[in-house]
Amino acid sequence: MSHPETGEAHPRKAVYLLPNLFTTAGMFSGFFAIIAATGGRFSAAAVAVVAAFVLDGIDGRIARLTHTQTEFGAQYDSLADLVSFGLAPALIIYNWSLASMVELGGQMGKLGWLAAFFYTAMAAMRLARFNVQLGSVDKRYFLGLASPSGAMLLASFVWTCEVLGVRGTDPGLWIPSLLLTIGAGALMISPIRYYSFKDLGQRERIPFFGVLVVVLLFVLVAVDPPKVLLAGFGIYSLSGPVSALWRRLRRRRSSS
Repeated sequence: MSHPETGEAHPRKAVYLLPNLFTTAGMFSGFFAIIAATGGRFSAAAVAVVAAFVLDGIDGRIARLTHTQTEFGAQYDSLADLVSFGLAPALIIYNWSLASMVELGGQMGKLGWLAAFFYTAMAAMRLARFNVQLGSVDKRYFLGLASPSGAMLLASFVWTCEVLGVRGTDPGLWIPSLLLTIGAGALMISPIRYYSFKDLGQRERIPFFGVLVVVLLFVLVAVDPPKVLLAGFGIYSLSGPVSALWRRLRRRRSSS
């Protein structure tokens, strides 16, 4: 783009637009997931959350590669994440399963939507805490489960069940749905450390074995996306508490 009077080019203004376009696309995916879940298209809603997850990883990397990180972009990304990884997964699992808790009578119906709200609130707090602590914590670790990972855990659970022909309204399925929603929310705001994998992208060279692992992951996801994603994010979500417990046991052994 050139200035109309001087004819000078201003390429950086166009470059700044690029990461924000990916952020907007991610927020669009999250919004579509909400619409799809409201209409009962739960598999499509889950896929939209997966798309938002991929786009969320791209926008930040593009901003770093093009040196176009701005405070506006950081705040806009957080607001988009709240839609895609806070509201969307909560409403997906609520419409899919937790809403059926009304049939149990009493206060159980309220418990369903309160659990969904709890997850959304914890995602918002997780994003706010991340913004406040940005630059003051070890980048190799997340403090608490990252909201995109929590969203992928819920979305892949719903997607896997849908593929297997399991419906959220099936008898008793509200129990794992409720526990998963509350558990993911609690892990997001917890002080448990999770490995961020950010230092891998900063290395100029990675071992050849690392390349094979990346290729293998792509192959596994392509074979059965919902199940592989559920297994992967399930293991990652548990890795934080297991590592914290292991470190505590080691400290006790060393002090005794």
